[in-house]
Amino acid sequence: MKKIIFTTQKQVTLEGMMTFGMLENGLHSADFTCCEDVELDVFSGTFKVQGMRDGNVYMTERPKRQKNKPIFRDDNCSFSHGKDGKYYFYFSLDEERIGELPEQLVRQASVIAQKIIRELICQ
Repeated sequence: MKKIIFTTQKQVTLEGMMTFGMLENGLHSADFTCCEDVELDVFSGTFKVQGMRDGNVYMTERPKRQKNKPIFRDDNCSFSHGKDGKYYFYFSLDEERIGELPEQLVRQASVIAQKIIRELICQ
């Protein structure tokens, strides 16, 4: 049997066996076992997967998520400008601290707002 070397510049069709299943949490799983002698680069990613009625499976890798770089940060929040031209204020707080939420949200949003005001004045 000849060894097939896979590179990212070409498409290769491989023979093998696919096992479909469902995990205990209700999510689907599919495992492919190749029956050929193949050498390829290891990869991982987030994929859109379509399992068809006839057993065909189509997978397309999704692009990597582009994170916005924070302009300002505080204890539980950040303020950033997205590639879509929008400004984002992100705030998070542990569930156990729910009693502090209104006070912390107002305080940290005010701190970020003051930083923005100073930045605008300096321009």
